[in-house]
Amino acid sequence: MNIHDFDEIRPYSVEEMPVIFNELLADRQFNHIMKAIIPGVPGKLRNAMLRLMYRGIRSPQDFQLRFMKPIVRYIIWKCTAGLTFSYPRELSKHGRYVFLSNHRDIVLDSAFLDVSLEKHGFDRTVEIGIGDNLLIYPWIKKLVRMNKAFTVRRGLTTHEMMRSSVLMSQYIHFAVNGKQENVWIAQREGRAKDSDDRTQDSVLKMFCLGAPEEIVKRPGLTPGGSVVEALKDLYITPLTISYEYDPCDYLKAEEFQFKRDVPGWKKSKQDDLNNMKTGILGKKGRVHYELAPCINAWLSTIDTDLPKKEVFRIVAEHIDHEIHSRYRLYPGNWIAMDELDGTDNSDKYNGRDRQRFEEYLQQQIAKVRVPNPDNAFLRERMLTMYANPARNFLAAAKA
Repeated sequence: MNIHDFDEIRPYSVEEMPVIFNELLADRQFNHIMKAIIPGVPGKLRNAMLRLMYRGIRSPQDFQLRFMKPIVRYIIWKCTAGLTFSYPRELSKHGRYVFLSNHRDIVLDSAFLDVSLEKHGFDRTVEIGIGDNLLIYPWIKKLVRMNKAFTVRRGLTTHEMMRSSVLMSQYIHFAVNGKQENVWIAQREGRAKDSDDRTQDSVLKMFCLGAPEEIVKRPGLTPGGSVVEALKDLYITPLTISYEYDPCDYLKAEEFQFKRDVPGWKKSKQDDLNNMKTGILGKKGRVHYELAPCINAWLSTIDTDLPKKEVFRIVAEHIDHEIHSRYRLYPGNWIAMDELDGTDNSDKYNGRDRQRFEEYLQQQIAKVRVPNPDNAFLRERMLTMYANPARNFLAAAKA
């Protein structure tokens, strides 16, 4: 296969990028977002700054490192209390991996990963799988495709979904083994609203749909073995993302109440845009990224005589364990779990931590905009978001 087999979903090519960049600068909504990110600078001067940042860019990787990196580093400085990153030393900085992670922010999950990989000497950033339901305005689609994103199509018929899944799977295999790119993709469709992060079997099945035939159709290979070989071809590496504070927590709680109280309620495009803006510009506290080892060595231990369905289940459970066991937990996680579950982890926090977290909860709940807010329900939903990483971390430690 070649790059043009994937024109409908792939990132922009080097030749396409200058035209798209000029279209971005002319977009009113893009300029509105840039005004929020770079406040106090007149529009013409801001565009001149952006053009200067773009000068000399020749590829999507250049765009990430020369254009996006300064913006992302500014967000880290302004909106976090620090971003830390760790990885196993046996992970090659010159290797190619599919980083499969829990999902905390629509835009920043992969952007923070890019900055971290580059800072620690990895020679490639990541291509990004992003649902087209989030590409709600033309400028968003243009920006993410310049930023090494390929689109994941949503809301399709069963027949269309199968074709789309095969194409996306073929592209991921092509990106890793043909283009020699790293890939980031979330472990599930959409964010886990309650932070109970679980790998969906459907993601693993998608990975296998487009695996090269010479890998999965070797003589004598069992169905379970074909799954294992297809997954090995992607060098899957679990990634854990931990936030001290989720700036969208109150929006998620708000959504829970709307769904409880309003039959058939669905988010609007404006709701999605508000989530994206809040996720980018909201305060996150401390943020930690941690990579696990590539799972290929572990995959070699699986009994390939097992049915495919069982192999997918085992692999999903292993990835979940790798992600859960690497959470970086903060006082709010332990406080939330203690309040909900009646446990005692008071050695993990002090009175000032409890006061600070309580003040934070009240501040966030006050932002909820629903008719007749149910504060007890909203509080329980938000506490659950912070408790679940601690619950899963402890469960992984016992496994």
